[in-house]
Amino acid sequence: MKTRRFLLLAAIIGLVLVPVLLSQSLVNAAIQMLIASLFACAFSLLCGQGGMLSFGHAAYFGAGAFATVHAMNAFNGAGLLPTPFLPLVGAAMGLVVGLLAGWFATKRSGVYFAMITLALAELLYALAPHLKGWFGGEAGVSSMRMPAFGLSFGSNTEVYYLTLIWVLVSLGLLYLFTLTPLGRLTLGLRENARRLSFLGYNVHRVSVLVFAISTMFSGIAGSLQALNMEAANYVIFDLQGSAEVLLNSFIGGVTIFLGPVLGAALMTFFGYLVSDLTHSWLLYKGLLFVVVMLFIPRGIAGLVQSVAASGRRRGFTRLAPSMVLYAVASLLVTAGTVYLVELLQRFFSQDYRSLAVLDGKGWPPIALFGLQWDPTSVLTWALPVVALIAGVAVLRQAHSRWMSIVENGESVQAPLAFDGVASKGGQP
Repeated sequence: MKTRRFLLLAAIIGLVLVPVLLSQSLVNAAIQMLIASLFACAFSLLCGQGGMLSFGHAAYFGAGAFATVHAMNAFNGAGLLPTPFLPLVGAAMGLVVGLLAGWFATKRSGVYFAMITLALAELLYALAPHLKGWFGGEAGVSSMRMPAFGLSFGSNTEVYYLTLIWVLVSLGLLYLFTLTPLGRLTLGLRENARRLSFLGYNVHRVSVLVFAISTMFSGIAGSLQALNMEAANYVIFDLQGSAEVLLNSFIGGVTIFLGPVLGAALMTFFGYLVSDLTHSWLLYKGLLFVVVMLFIPRGIAGLVQSVAASGRRRGFTRLAPSMVLYAVASLLVTAGTVYLVELLQRFFSQDYRSLAVLDGKGWPPIALFGLQWDPTSVLTWALPVVALIAGVAVLRQAHSRWMSIVENGESVQAPLAFDGVASKGGQP
């Protein structure tokens, strides 16, 4: 417990120091990271804790954003709603829209619930361009942050600290919610809703409340996005936003409270850094999601928890050889995959094909990683294949060493569900 508190305090201190340590462009990326983290944590309340998979959560994020922009224009950042309090508008709008949508969506469960949430979000996305008074049509709705309490809110630093305060307060409230009786009932919805009904609880009413609380905090995230961008466009309702929060939550660990925060932070900075280096960065995000779902079903946070728990029980020294092999295997597989994807992307690009036609002497060398690679050479294509095969072989060896500990009677959970084989402890 003390270690967790220390890590949490260190993380908060690190976030406070971000504007001091990083450039303004990275500060803007940090703002996006904070907003994505709050949105993912709000989504995980519904999906990870309540067991209700929503495919349309971007609708409530967008509702909070548009409500905030209209409030900025109406109140001019003064009076009853100065700029720092504008996220309250997003919270109110997210709550109201969530109550209305949740009343209908929670009439069904499972895949039917997911399809209803998707349909409601797509309906809003289709109607938004035609409701120009509310959503501004193609141009969207814009505004400006106004000074308040002696702050101009004209710099990224001030916006960052405003966002940080709101995100920390919201995450604290979400955590306190999990400790309430309603928060405990939320877990009951995921585990066995029928038993809750037998115990006398109104399952539909509880589901609506959980849905609305999730959308309320999603509205706060959308409000912070509107404050950061000083605008909102109906594109915010697109399915991509709903898919993004789903991927972030599951990659981080949707059933662990801060797992979605970790996933959103990592994937936001991953997109920021990698998108400038390659055109295939979305493919890498998709591959990462597939790998996590296949081999780390509890997400990155679940992996960290498993390794930490195993280390405390048996000592990290005894587990170190297996972990080193896992790390080497990951590096080999990653290197082989990146090399192959980038090579194929350049080989099949229109620019390269045009260059080959103009050259008239066959296939010219492909520039990659500061070197020239001959596409007609066997070595060029064999190198990534060898790296992948070696990575898989080392991964099998690492898994075998780890499982040997289990077979010797030591209850240690395997960090990866390799080949679909779980440890004796099973998946939690």
